[in-house]
Amino acid sequence: MDAPISPLTDALAYRWHHGRLQPIVHVQRQPLAELLGIERQKAALVQNTAQFVSRRPANHVLLTGARGTGKSSLVKALLTEFAPQGLRLVEVPAHALADLPEIVAPLRERAERYLLYVDDFSVANNDPALTALKTALDGGVEEPPENVLIVATSNRRHLMPESRSDNGEYRWIDDELHPGESTEEKISLSERFGLWLSFQAFGQDQYLELVRLHLRLLGHADWDEATEKAALRWALNRASRSGRVARQFARDHAGRQ
Repeated sequence: MDAPISPLTDALAYRWHHGRLQPIVHVQRQPLAELLGIERQKAALVQNTAQFVSRRPANHVLLTGARGTGKSSLVKALLTEFAPQGLRLVEVPAHALADLPEIVAPLRERAERYLLYVDDFSVANNDPALTALKTALDGGVEEPPENVLIVATSNRRHLMPESRSDNGEYRWIDDELHPGESTEEKISLSERFGLWLSFQAFGQDQYLELVRLHLRLLGHADWDEATEKAALRWALNRASRSGRVARQFARDHAGRQ
């Protein structure tokens, strides 16, 4: 396998692919103002990132919760917001986390600030990526790079599958309930992230607000009772009122018009 190359280009984002940092030419632009219904999470993540790009202490970040609620979009919006201040993004597949030492090596001496973005992260027990991530979060023998921050999104609260056997490991000790080793390992991984933000499923009003936003962005600002009913039927057919579903309805509706 070839050695990783140093990101000497002017790209705003890279992906780790086949042992190399590959520049992403067409970076998706996501304005923060277009992310609705997650103001608390947005404010906390923006504050943490502002500290990071200002070379002040900041925490690794874990975003967990319902599908389609803006976790990934919020990470992309950070790049849009802070790129002028030197922020860059490195997209790392979850299965490639065992390569973390090779990924961060060419970034260590760079002037830019890098977010290592791991989307839809979940690991199994005894996965090599688990050990690599724990080392990256806590630091091993080698000092972790000061200009690299890990941001992971996951639909799993503790990043690892929750099995029925985990419940059988709980024990009562002096009238207190204590988890077993498997559960402790799951919890200890998620607790290594200093900033942990949870995203809840959207209610009907939030969903409709997102539909109206996406319609306006597509140049279709008209809103009436028929459009609202169509948007609700669309969500009902998909059993979800997520931001992703709102965008999909808006594209379908605007295209038909």
